[in-house]
Amino acid sequence: MRRLNELAPMAEEYAAEAKLEVVKEAANLISAAAPFDTGDYMSEIKGERQADNPNHAPVVGQKSKDPDATAVYAPFIWRFLEFGTKPHSLARNARRDAGRRQTQGGQHPGTMAQPHVFPTWNEFKPRAKRTINAAINRAVREVRGG
Repeated sequence: MRRLNELAPMAEEYAAEAKLEVVKEAANLISAAAPFDTGDYMSEIKGERQADNPNHAPVVGQKSKDPDATAVYAPFIWRFLEFGTKPHSLARNARRDAGRRQTQGGQHPGTMAQPHVFPTWNEFKPRAKRTINAAINRAVREVRGG
């Protein structure tokens, strides 16, 4: 990136704009593919800069030290919706009391997986890369005068 900035100083700025545009579009696509019977979940999916969300973990990956890094943010339940849950006991201290007869609680039937994050991103990823590369190429063309 350092060599690219020496060649085309605007490349990093254009790439940052493109990254933000891409992540917002990805968040909109993921929101549209999300299960609709989950309350406000769909409306809480957003794409933003990581620097603007210091206390939130991105949906995929880890926080980046890059000041222009972007990510999709969603409520914690995205994992349960994406991968589903296994049937499990609702009794208090179910693991500790596994050998004893449980008198309260019951059995949760589990939930089916409703994948919407990874399939949407995998389909969108080539277009996202093209958008970011086009922004960098635009900066290089400006420097070359073409």
